[in-house]
Amino acid sequence: MYMTKVKFCGLTRECDMEYANRLLPDYIGFVFAEKSRRFVSFDRAQTLKKLLDTRISPVGVFVNEPVEQVALMLNQRIIDLAQLHGQEDEAYITKLRTLTDKPIIKAFSVVKAADLSAAENSSAEYILLDNDCGGTGKSFNWDLLCSFQRPFFLAGGINPKNIETALSTVHPYAADVSSGIETDGVKDYSKMERLIEAVRKD
Repeated sequence: MYMTKVKFCGLTRECDMEYANRLLPDYIGFVFAEKSRRFVSFDRAQTLKKLLDTRISPVGVFVNEPVEQVALMLNQRIIDLAQLHGQEDEAYITKLRTLTDKPIIKAFSVVKAADLSAAENSSAEYILLDNDCGGTGKSFNWDLLCSFQRPFFLAGGINPKNIETALSTVHPYAADVSSGIETDGVKDYSKMERLIEAVRKD
């Protein structure tokens, strides 16, 4: 049985990098969507990336960003993977593949069972299943995943209190957590630690 991977998303501060380096999640996320309260600029991400342990893969979260800009971030190695969280379609992914060979995570909003067919058929290397448009701190109905076959990142409403239920119910490839490891809108080391310990315990 593989161990579920962990992604801490929406890191914005130097101390967030320090927290990540202590706990060594598999991935961390920089949010490049300007409407997000966790938004960081490309320059800011480049500064933070230099503080990050090389064992952790930084992911860039984009919402309908021009494909050339996404490729630039990947090819400059500011991020290792691109997470597409908007209306990016297969044509967008195909275009991005002509500009970079780095992996792609495509996010899908899950409201009903029919939403999973597009995720199942995506050509992206990884898929992420989330509630609504993401960043809501609420989970979707995990029962919809009972017959879903493809490995996936699980996002939406995950926190230290429900992570064990999430792992035992849907067995995700990775758990993607943001607001669930925050207190008053900023990353909380104690919550980050509790969540990662719950995932990695024997």
